[in-house]
Amino acid sequence: MDSSSIYGVWRVFYFLILLLLPLHTQSAFPHNSSSSSPQINSNSILVALLDSHYTELAELVEKALLLHTLEEALAHHNITIFAPRNQALERDLDPEFKRFLLQPRNLRSLQTLLLSHILPTRLSHPHWPLRHPTLSDHHLHFTSQPSGQIAVDSAHILRPDDVLRPDGVIHGIQRLIVPRSVQEDFNRRRNLAAISAVLPEGAPEVDPRTHRLKKSAPVPAGAPPVLPIYDAMAPGPSIAPAPAPGPGGARRHFNGERQVKDFIHTLLHYGGYNEMADILVNLTSLATEMGRLVSEGYVLTVLAPNDEAMAKLTTDELSEPGAPEQIMYYHIIPEYQTEESMYNAVRRFGKVSYDTLRLPHKVLAQESDGSVKFGHADSSAYLFDPDIYTDGRISVQGIDAVLFPPQPHDDHQPTRRTTPLVKVAAKPRRGILLSYS
Repeated sequence: MDSSSIYGVWRVFYFLILLLLPLHTQSAFPHNSSSSSPQINSNSILVALLDSHYTELAELVEKALLLHTLEEALAHHNITIFAPRNQALERDLDPEFKRFLLQPRNLRSLQTLLLSHILPTRLSHPHWPLRHPTLSDHHLHFTSQPSGQIAVDSAHILRPDDVLRPDGVIHGIQRLIVPRSVQEDFNRRRNLAAISAVLPEGAPEVDPRTHRLKKSAPVPAGAPPVLPIYDAMAPGPSIAPAPAPGPGGARRHFNGERQVKDFIHTLLHYGGYNEMADILVNLTSLATEMGRLVSEGYVLTVLAPNDEAMAKLTTDELSEPGAPEQIMYYHIIPEYQTEESMYNAVRRFGKVSYDTLRLPHKVLAQESDGSVKFGHADSSAYLFDPDIYTDGRISVQGIDAVLFPPQPHDDHQPTRRTTPLVKVAAKPRRGILLSYS
C-alpha cells in the first residue's frame, strides 16, 4: 500500500470523527446537565404556576420545599397539575387541618398532599383516563358526572386547560384532594392531642422517704405520672448511661421513642439546629432517655439553641465528663409550655422561674422587647424560633444562645479589711542635756 492510499484512509477516518463528535456531544450534554442541575426556562409550567392566580397552591409548594423536586421531574417528562382554587385553601379548608399541614414536623405529609395533585405526564381536556398515578404514588380516579363535568377523586374540574405551556398543563379544580395516608396522619395527631388532656384525679399516697407508692393504684390512659420526673430519670453519666427503653407495659400509653425521633427529624428539616440534634443523638444518650420519659407519661419543653449559638461553646465547656449532658439538662423543662403560654406568663407575672432537669437550678424567664427572654444577666437568650415542634407531649422552642446557670456567690469567705495609707510625721525626741565638769 503506497503512501497516498494510506493518507486517503486517514482523511476518511478523520472526516468520520468530525461527523460523529457533534452527535455524541449533543446526546451526552443534556444528560449531564439534567443530572447536575436541571434548567427551567421562563415558559415552563412551573414558572406559570408561581405567577398564576393559584397563589395559595404556589405558596404551599414553596413552603413544602418542592421546587427542586418539580424541576427534576420536568427535566424528564411533562407534568399535569390539578390546582385547587384559592377559596378552597383559604376559607373552605378545616383550620385545624391547615394548621397540621403548616407545622414543620408535618412536612412529609404536606409534600405527599401536594405531589398527589401532580401527574408525571400531560393530560389535556377531554382525554381523561380512568385512573392514573401521581408523583406521590397516589392514584387519581376520573369519573364523569351526569352534569357533564369530570371529577378527579372528590373534586370537580372547574377550569380544564386553564394554563397551557409546552411542558405541562394546569387544570383548576373545586377543592383539595386529600390522600388517605395524609388523613390518617392527621387523625393520629388529633387523637393524640385529645388524650393529652385528662380530668384531674386525686394523687395516690406516696412515701416521702422512698418516693414510692404506698398503695398501687391504676393509672388511666393519658394521666400524668405519680412520681416526680427526677425519680424516673436515669442515673448521671458518671454512674451509668441512660438505660435503653424497655418493652411497652400497662403504663406506656405513648410512643415516646417515635415522638422524640419525630421532633429530631423536625429540627433537621427546620434548619439551623443540626448541632442540637447531633448532641441529643450522637454525643449523648439524651434522646433515648427523653423517649423513655415521654413513654412513661411525662411532658417536656426543650429550649433548643441554634447552630450559631452552639458554635460559641468552647472546648473547655464541653471537655469535662458529663458536661454536654449537664448543658442539655439545663435546657429541658419538665413542663409542657408553648410560646403563647410562656409569653402570657411573663406578661402577667413579670418574671417566672421554670424547673429544669438539672437540679437544683432553674431557668428564669421574663418579657423583653415583645418576646420571652431566658436566663440571667451573664447568660441570657431570646425566644428566636417559637413552636418548632408541639405535639402535646414535647414542645421545642428555638433560642439564640446557650444558657448556663448563674454562678453562686460565696458569702462565707472572710473579707480582708484594707486601711488607707496615712503619712505619719516623726515626732522630735525630747531628752535631758547632761554636762560634765
